[in-house]
Parts: sequence; structure tokens; C-alpha cells
Amino acid sequence: MSESPTTILNYINGEWRRPSASEKLAIVNPATGNVLANVPLSTSEEVDRAAQAAAQAYDEWRHVPAPDRIQYLFNLKNLLEENFDDLARLITIENGKTLAEARGELRRAIENVEVACGIPMMMQGGFVENIARGIDEFMIRQPVGVCAIISPFNFPGMIPFWFLPYALACGNTVIIKPSERTPLTMHKILHLIEQAGFAPGVVNLVNGGPETVNAILDHHTVRAISFVGSTPVARHVYSRASANGKRVQAQGGAKNPLIILPDADLETTTQIVTDSVFGNAGQRCLAASLVVTVGEDTRREFVPALTEAASSRVVGYGLDESVQMGPVITPQSKARIEQVIQEGVDEGASILVDGRRARVEGYDAGNFLRPTILDNVPHGGEVFRTEIFGPVMGILHVNTLEEAIQLVNSHNYGNMACLFTSSGAAARKFRNEVEAGNIGINIGVAAPMAFFPFSGWKDSFFGTLHGQAGHAVEFYTQTKIVIERWLKDWSRQF
Repeated sequence: MSESPTTILNYINGEWRRPSASEKLAIVNPATGNVLANVPLSTSEEVDRAAQAAAQAYDEWRHVPAPDRIQYLFNLKNLLEENFDDLARLITIENGKTLAEARGELRRAIENVEVACGIPMMMQGGFVENIARGIDEFMIRQPVGVCAIISPFNFPGMIPFWFLPYALACGNTVIIKPSERTPLTMHKILHLIEQAGFAPGVVNLVNGGPETVNAILDHHTVRAISFVGSTPVARHVYSRASANGKRVQAQGGAKNPLIILPDADLETTTQIVTDSVFGNAGQRCLAASLVVTVGEDTRREFVPALTEAASSRVVGYGLDESVQMGPVITPQSKARIEQVIQEGVDEGASILVDGRRARVEGYDAGNFLRPTILDNVPHGGEVFRTEIFGPVMGILHVNTLEEAIQLVNSHNYGNMACLFTSSGAAARKFRNEVEAGNIGINIGVAAPMAFFPFSGWKDSFFGTLHGQAGHAVEFYTQTKIVIERWLKDWSRQF
């Protein structure tokens, strides 16, 4: 008889603890169908233990000098580098993306640690003498308190690091709730955090599902929430947490359009667009899902090239270095994506490449789809509106750049928009007028470096301050204004 899968533990107050919750979910390798472990669905009592531990640790951690706090981040950076290959492999195993994608994700995570190590400069305030005679005024930044990070399945290694290093560097303590679909990466990273020497309670890990999230949103000790996920859930997180008086940054969904002008380079653009749409099997918030050709010549030239590139993409288990696209995360996701494809066909789109009913030899239990292309997608239809979160390219056609910009701005999402062109004037017009937070010019995935904030507009973001860089420092600190006068004869009073 085979042994039952291990149930992973929570990490609270410097100790690995077996949750009291009896309910748990299987963590399944999306390529093989094998159960990797079980994840507990922690109760509100587990959240309370973590929150109380974080609150207690905060009293000491906030007073640790900033230059000393970042020494722990330097330690963590080195540990992440030392365990880089093992972490990348684990991301591929539990998420399904290719090893190259996993390595890229992990590199972005480490870059955020590096940027946060500059907190002694980034956290500085300001000082003005003599706002009135003999009176000075200055601003200082202080930490917020206990902060929570609720992260999604698609980037289990990177997205928590949009927030974690900045929160810690600013003097806050943290509770992390990873996705119940892909919790193993953060479980391993918490072991590295433990090795890095952070005091008990400074970083805590609580596994769970929706009820665990709601317990975090409601807990009176938690002061700030950082979230990434779908728009419906982001809206719920923002409304519930803000109603409880917390500051919130909630990154939602997207429907990222790529606009191709007639002067775009065929070979390079085709490669970039294909990688953008089908990278990570389309399961990323910056995955392009709408391709808009401008002019009949562009349509005639690019549609066959994109079709050929999609048809030749190698699909399989991401641990194989030759594979270019892995599976989607669950059988339910696969079924949902296939349903949206059919709805697009029913609405009148032409299916140029059909990735449904995919089979990868040796991995019959995997959640595989192949790249799919739908041409002449109706404006306002299901494929146009919905964040499919799968390897599906919807193609639309317009006559002018102005029409393309109008089409982009008509959408309720505003995460990313990209333009492919050789014209500087067209590029300037596009970046100036398009209503999206991340803009790419001849770039297919406009993912900001760690020293810029990850922006998002409209229904793609709820809040004011985004993750990464200066926005993260603003979010994880609160300003205090001090106005002071020193009397010349003050010493005579003692």
C-alpha cells in the first residue's frame, strides 16, 4: 500500500505547525496528474495565531535599524541564489510552466529583494527649517504594522516578492497566504527565510482557501493587504478589507491587446507576439490575448505567420528543456478554456488553430491544451470581454491606429497594451492616449523591472499604490509630520 501524501505545514511564530483544520486539498502536478502533497485549509483560529505572533514580533522588529533589517534580506538573496535551480524545478512541477519560465520568474523575485535592500535611502523623509521663525518641520516614515500577502497560483515564486521584501525592509511583519493550488514553492522559501535569521513572528505562513482569506481580511490586527488574482476576487478583497479600515492594493485581471502596425517587423513581431500570448500557457496577468492588426496589408501578412508559429509550438512537460509551453493548472481550467473557445466560434469567430483535445504522449493525465487562434473575434463578444487565462489568441482587425486605440480604451481592463511599429510618432501617440498602466513598444510582455511599480488601471487594479519599488515603500509606510520649536531658555526650566 502506498503512503498517503504529506500535508504541508503552516509557519507561525518561528515554528512549523500542523494546522488543526481537518479539511485539505490535493496539490496536483498539472502535467502528470500526480498528487504532490496536501494543503490544509486553515481556519480563522490559525489566522489569529499568525496575526498575534506577527503583532508581537512587530514591537521589536520595527525598532531594528533599517541598515540592520536589510542584512537579513542580503542573507535571503544569497539563499535564493544557492537554491535557484531547485526552486525553479519546484515551480515547474507544481505550476506546469517551462523551466525557462520558472527561472525567469525566480530571477524577478530576487531582483525585488535586491531593490528592497536600498530601503535606508528609499525610506527617507524630508526636513524644512524655519517654516516660521524658530520652528522646523519634518516628515518621517514609519512601518504600518502587520501586513498580509495573498498570492495567486500562476507565479508562486515571483508575485509574493512584489511585496514581501519591501514590507520587511520598512519594518513591518508579514503573513503570507499562498495559493492553495501552488503552495510548495513558498513553503520551501519559508525554510530559506528561517535560515536567513529573521526573528520568530516576523514572517508567518498560513495555508488555506477562501475562508482563510476572509479571516485575514477581517482580522483586526492586520493593517494592510496585498493581493493578486482575478478581478472578481480582487474587488471582493478590496471592498471587504477597506471596509475593515485596512489599506489595500489588489491587482485584478486583464485582457491585454497587442496592436500591430503595417511597418512592424514581421519576423521579430511574430516571435514576440507568440511568446506573449502562449508563454506560461497564457496564465499570466500580462499575457497578451487580443492581437489587433491595423490595415489590410498587415492582416494579410501577419495572420499566416502567427498561425504557423502557434501551430509549431512544442507543448509538453516543462521539465523537458525542449518544451515551449506546459499545461494549464487544473482540469477545470482546461474545460473552462475549451468552453470559451467554443463560445467564440459560436459567436462567429473563425478558428485557425484549434488547441482543444490535445494529447501529449506519456502524459495522458495532464491538463494540456495546444495554442489556439480565433480570427475575426467579434468586438464585445465573449472572447473579447473575458480574461481566458489560457493559450488562446483572439485576432481583430481595424483600419487605423486611432480605431485601435479606441478599441483598447473601450475595454474595462487596463493592465497592459503594446504597440509594434517602426514609427516614433505612432509610439508616442499610443503611449500617451492608451488607457493602461503598463505600456510596451515593440515589447510583448511589458513587465516592469523591480525598480518600477507594477501598474494597472481600471478593473485591473483596486487601490492607489502598486507593488514593487517606490509604490511599495509608500504602501508599507505611514508618514508622520513633526513640527517642533526649541525655546532658547528651555534649560532654565530644569
